Amino acid sequence: METIRRFRKWIMVAGLVSIVIGYILLGQNSISLAPVLLVFGYCILVPIALI
Repeated sequence: METIRRFRKWIMVAGLVSIVIGYILLGQNSISLAPVLLVFGYCILVPIALI
């Protein structure tokens, strides 16, 4: 059970890092990588961590 909690925590951290990097790249006018990172963080990693 502890392994699952640790795994979920790291997935959430990866999602948040992906979102932050996506916003940083968006601020630097990246129109290709920033949306991919934001969608990956918001729609894939964070929901997986919350399930």
